[in-house]
Amino acid sequence: MDSKSIRQVDSVYDVIIIGAGISGINAAYRIQEKLPNLTYAILEGREGFGGTWDLFRYPGIRSDTDLHSFGFSWFPWAEKRAIADGGSIVRYLRKAAEKEGIDRHVQFKRSVLSANWMSAEQSWSLMVETDAGESVEYQARFLILGTGYYDYKEPLEPQIPGLDNFKGQVIHPQFWPEQLDYADKEVVIIGSGATAITLLPNLAKKAKQVTMLQRSPTYILSIDNSTGNSWFHRMLPELWSFKLSRWAFIWTTAIIFWLCRAFPNAARSKLQRGVAQELPVHVPVDPHFTPLYRPWDQRVCFSPNGDFFKAIREDNAQVVTDHVSTMNEDTIVLSSGNELKADIIVTATGLKLKVGGRIHFKVDGESVELSDKMAWRAAMLSDVPNLAFMLGYVNASWTLGADTSAHLICRLLQHMQKKGKTSAVPRSPKHTQIRPIWNLDATYAKKAQETMPKCGDSGPWKGRTNYFYDLWLAKNGKITAGLEFSAAENAKF
Repeated sequence: MDSKSIRQVDSVYDVIIIGAGISGINAAYRIQEKLPNLTYAILEGREGFGGTWDLFRYPGIRSDTDLHSFGFSWFPWAEKRAIADGGSIVRYLRKAAEKEGIDRHVQFKRSVLSANWMSAEQSWSLMVETDAGESVEYQARFLILGTGYYDYKEPLEPQIPGLDNFKGQVIHPQFWPEQLDYADKEVVIIGSGATAITLLPNLAKKAKQVTMLQRSPTYILSIDNSTGNSWFHRMLPELWSFKLSRWAFIWTTAIIFWLCRAFPNAARSKLQRGVAQELPVHVPVDPHFTPLYRPWDQRVCFSPNGDFFKAIREDNAQVVTDHVSTMNEDTIVLSSGNELKADIIVTATGLKLKVGGRIHFKVDGESVELSDKMAWRAAMLSDVPNLAFMLGYVNASWTLGADTSAHLICRLLQHMQKKGKTSAVPRSPKHTQIRPIWNLDATYAKKAQETMPKCGDSGPWKGRTNYFYDLWLAKNGKITAGLEFSAAENAKF
């Protein structure tokens, strides 16, 4: 890169947060709350707040967990519905950032290209591209990645036999065309996860026929989406009542998860009885709604107010359980010999996972692959100084995991400030059993294990599964375990 085209910023930030989505906004709040003497900035590559919820625009895009726990503890979700659409989530995030003054620290249209840790300076040097194509250098003593867990630029390429033969439109939900006309069209959604289950009832409102084609089914739970009508909402001030709603949802989700793991057969029967009550008589539970795995080996998908099943009860929506044998110009040929006509194919087969997005990381000039590293407390990476990343739970809302990490990192920065340390580097033990950072049975998660950091089997290298214990550990556990600290003159931390 031509050095003449690089403009260096005037100041060095104590903390730079990359990403103005849920993780980045929450991290900024915790920094303001616990370390008000530190300077920080949020660099966001897009034009506004929201991250995932601003990027995804497919019909019906919504949260797959309740907003009371998916929202912030410091800015309660006050709408009387648990599952909300993407646009509402973006508005909520913007309001939260504006209320706490976080919006004044955000620099939009700033795409981070590279980050190089410089031991001599005890800081990160970031090369950032502006919307005008100008390269700007930023410096930070500590770096927080609020970039999510998947590649924003490239979708997961579907491995579908004969897809190249198909002459109709092939759409990935991550890059839904704004002007896509699917009215009176035959649409086939390939996949069975939360995205497919969201798409089917929404596409069915306009399409001639919508088919969800799945290799294997998932667990679907129909829920009443209305909230805020309980006795404590009527008796208590709004702020208190919605904080109670948040804790109620957190505990309910945790209890459901524990019961499913402790009594998988009973949980399976309960979930399938619920599905059977929702289905029309001509649609069998087996094979379309009989997963081969135990509940919560993959995430349970929610259907707010049973919208998925309402669509199935109509004439123009169906589920087919089969394998794709091949395709021709306008037809999907199944292993059973049956065929599906299609004008549009939607490949809802998962996301391409990647922590840190497309940022090129270096430590003292040597390239670093984050996926080669071990995760310390599921928040920092072995041999990489002063770098934190945010990761959510698979058995609870994303925000709970991100907030646990934010508490942990703020406590670490407080410790460094008190002891006069300028850097903290996780050092993993030589002999430890490698574990995936996410214990999910989903196909896309298995494929992504090579691109994600790893966990260990003991101490601060174990993965996270229990929010209550993890939060206690973040606030009270030994902060120095597994870390190597350094000090430099004029240390601010």
